[in-house]
Amino acid sequence: MENKIDFEQLAHETRILTGFTNAHETLLIEAAPDITPHLVHVTEAFYKILHTLPKAQPFLDGRLEALKKAHLNWLESLFTGPFDADFAQGMYHVGMVHVRVKLPVEFMQGAGTLILSELISVAKEVYRDDAQRQADIIRAINGVIGFSVTIMQESYQASSLAEELDKFLAITGMSRTLFNNLALAYEN
Repeated sequence: MENKIDFEQLAHETRILTGFTNAHETLLIEAAPDITPHLVHVTEAFYKILHTLPKAQPFLDGRLEALKKAHLNWLESLFTGPFDADFAQGMYHVGMVHVRVKLPVEFMQGAGTLILSELISVAKEVYRDDAQRQADIIRAINGVIGFSVTIMQESYQASSLAEELDKFLAITGMSRTLFNNLALAYEN
């Protein structure tokens, strides 16, 4: 499924949808030295909250340290950029991993909100003496979290469409090859 997606277009459209601009990208990269030392705390706070949710336990058991490491790497990537087609493909892949482990889609949005809240707290503390910088960084953080989560959730949509197609093929008895040939003929 990933190889049929135009990740450049996906990144472009998602930037528009989430209001994530090139100026935000520049701000995040400039803020990296100030923010990244706090990202371990953000990761720890996030997983502490997840531990309180019984529905989350099957996804955490036996994997917590590896998940924390991956989470921290992702958070760091939010302050390094570039937020281009490669980044979009990476976020889509992360979403597909979540789909494969059957993580409920609502966890994606909820997690984004929790992480955003933690990062806002960090920005408020780091830039407490510069209200304008604080506001600008918070808008940039909001944009990049929205950008990332929206792309991750796109993989859920693609997975859902693939499941629906599989159901259609099973009900009709049509082979995937015939369906693909018909779709190709329709495109031409």
